[in-house]
Amino acid sequence: MRLSAVQKIRNISSEDFLKQHLKPAKPVILEDFVDAESPAFQKWNYDYFKEVAGEQKINIYGSEIESLDRVASKPIGQSTFSEYLDLIVSKPTEHRLFLFNLLTVKPELKEDIHYNDITKGKILKWLPFMFFGGEGSITRNHVDIDMSHVFITQFQGIKKIWLFPWDQSDLLYKLPYNFHSIANVKEPDYNEFPGLKYVNGYEAVIQPGETLYIPSGWWHYIQYETEGYSVSVRALPSSWLEKWRGFKNLVLIRHFDNAMRNLFKEKWFDFKVRKATRKANRAIKKQKTFQI
Repeated sequence: MRLSAVQKIRNISSEDFLKQHLKPAKPVILEDFVDAESPAFQKWNYDYFKEVAGEQKINIYGSEIESLDRVASKPIGQSTFSEYLDLIVSKPTEHRLFLFNLLTVKPELKEDIHYNDITKGKILKWLPFMFFGGEGSITRNHVDIDMSHVFITQFQGIKKIWLFPWDQSDLLYKLPYNFHSIANVKEPDYNEFPGLKYVNGYEAVIQPGETLYIPSGWWHYIQYETEGYSVSVRALPSSWLEKWRGFKNLVLIRHFDNAMRNLFKEKWFDFKVRKATRKANRAIKKQKTFQI
């Protein structure tokens, strides 16, 4: 597996961003996607969040290794938002918050973020999500089910994100009828998953104030290098193929998978693993043929 660093840029025009990154689906770190004068950078901190929403009940998520057969892992517990924030500042922990929409709980906080919208109005500013995690927590390698373009801005702490294009799905051992990989890309076992040897991707390390653009359909594995939080906004898929994939995933695929899992239990998961392995082996043969 080979990883290249994602380029960092600032002051790019809308025309150049659309031409050089969004249309060709090329990730990039934007240093000024969120205006540095946004009130969020002055107001937001853990004490402020505890003040405005500390008693809010939240679901806590942990390791996703035990839920590889599911579209999304189940929460492992609940706490108040205040208790969770105290936890992540006290010690490293795998506990994280998944799609916790504080900005819906407290919609006035949306006004604290000012975007330099280089997408010409494509981003859905009204639909932001927040992600919190403790040092060392991870999000498994996955593609977003709706196939949207994602702009994820770091506000506190440091995140490391590995990115892989959609056309490498088979080499990553994409689980059929799901949206994640069964191979551990952080600690690759090339004997069990030899397809990973042929994968080419990118590594992005985002600091506070920086925004990573993740193109539609790109795989991303996320690790919290420190505790922290980020905000993501989305832009709808560009092509009709991407839109169809997103619609199919949301309306058909996930419900079909849930039904089959309920009917056939572990046999359904075993079938999907075998199918992922067969597709990876075919992709490996193509790689070897190309290299020859």
